[in-house]
Parts: sequence; C-alpha cells; structure tokens
Amino acid sequence: VQLQASGGGLAQAGGSLRLSCVVSGRTTNDAATAWFRQAPGKEREFVAGIRWSGGNTYYTDSVKGRFTISKISAKNTVYLQMNSLKPEDTATYYCTLRWGSTVHKVAERYNYWGQGTLVTVSS
Repeated sequence: VQLQASGGGLAQAGGSLRLSCVVSGRTTNDAATAWFRQAPGKEREFVAGIRWSGGNTYYTDSVKGRFTISKISAKNTVYLQMNSLKPEDTATYYCTLRWGSTVHKVAERYNYWGQGTLVTVSS
C-alpha cells in the first residue's frame, strides 16, 4: 500500500485549500483513511477520517464545520477540503490507511502513512 498526499501550500487566514490522497494497493473496502496533522513542537493529532465502505465521516472538534473529508472510490482518492483556515491549522498533514472499517483517532492504529504535505496559514 502506498499513499501520496498533495495539495498543501500557503493560504491566508479565512482561505481554503484542498488536500488529496491517492491510495494505491487497497484491496478491500474494509478499511479506513484518516488525515492527521503535526505542527512544530506538537504531537500528531487526528483531523478527520472516513470509512471506505459506507463513507461515514469523523472530525476532531476544532475543524468541524470548516473541513470536509470525502472520497472517490473509483479513483482511490480521499480529499480534505479545508475552508475558513486559521493560523493554528498550520501543520504537516498526513493521510493514513488502516485495515478494518473503524476510524480510530490514535495514530498508532494506522498501518500506512503518506509522506505528508505542508499547510501554512498566514494571519
């Protein structure tokens, strides 16, 4: 399994970015993908997750109403639409995959990680 994240960059506060994660090698819908982020000097934190089967979505409280996770199964791609960005959203964002449909909020539960894409939000 390989995950390729893209779409990071520089945005102003209040702006938007869309991250993409192409997942190759996924052989079952009994899987979940999540986005985590890590800011300098901080621990990695769960941002949003989605089940490949059913498409149920989950968010951390700080991004609810601003971020939307979605997928196009035929393209093996998961998206993270980020609106109303804040400087505190600045971090490297990682997409992940785990076998099993439960979306965990703990990084150690995920088997595969992409390389990360940097999001910088200026005030």
